[in-house]
Amino acid sequence: MRIVTDPMSLRETLSDGLTVGFVPTMGYLHEGHLSLVEAAKRENDRVVMSIFVNPTQFGPNEDLDRYPRDFERDEQLAREAGVDVLFYPDTATMYPLDMARVTVRTGADVLCGASRPGHFDGVLTVVSKLFNLVRPTRAYFGLKDAQQVALIEGYVRDYFVPVEIIRCPIIREDSGLAKSSRNVYLSETERIDASDINRALIEARDALTEGVAITSVQERLVERLSAIPNSTIDYVELVDYPTLSHVTDSSTELLIAVAVQFERARLIDNTIWKRG
Repeated sequence: MRIVTDPMSLRETLSDGLTVGFVPTMGYLHEGHLSLVEAAKRENDRVVMSIFVNPTQFGPNEDLDRYPRDFERDEQLAREAGVDVLFYPDTATMYPLDMARVTVRTGADVLCGASRPGHFDGVLTVVSKLFNLVRPTRAYFGLKDAQQVALIEGYVRDYFVPVEIIRCPIIREDSGLAKSSRNVYLSETERIDASDINRALIEARDALTEGVAITSVQERLVERLSAIPNSTIDYVELVDYPTLSHVTDSSTELLIAVAVQFERARLIDNTIWKRG
């Protein structure tokens, strides 16, 4: 595995015309990230992973400074997983002048965007930069961040970016808790309680299949999540996917998405229900 930190070295490394599978991350790798690497290895000649904690997607009073970082650990995990190139830039490399930002007009002010204004502008800005640097054949994103995936897909379509976006399933712990770098913030008791989030989502999805009205499903889900001790609900939403707009009679896929705040960790999770 080659580690590169600057754009020139990255371009030289990737100048041989091989297909590239790209896995962008903010580090503190877990099985979810490594599953993206496995998918990329199956479909491409070479796998590139980036590790960059992007400051522009963090808002005031969020956890930028305390976001978990351990490059030596990540390097070892990436190497063992079969990553060919690990791109590890610093902030000055990614934002040399910080003159321009991508602005998301549609779908960025709902779900996570409602309480994190500007978050997805930061996400799309850094993804745009990384796509320009890596020029991947395919890029791999986990559906735990389903809103992010939908917005990146929209960006790729709108800007004619020559990359195929691959959606990858959520990887969960045995308890059902979605794998996340922020799970490290949870106490043992919170980790047990947080496993109820996935169970509640499964119940909501099953209720839709049984024909329960969307408003009733949402109300039941709120009630279910409200019972999780020492937590507060940020949002519980059912939206059309991938448009992230209001559900209509013609909606064929619904995203059931939630965010729950524990003492030190804000957890997001979701499931997708397909009509018929």
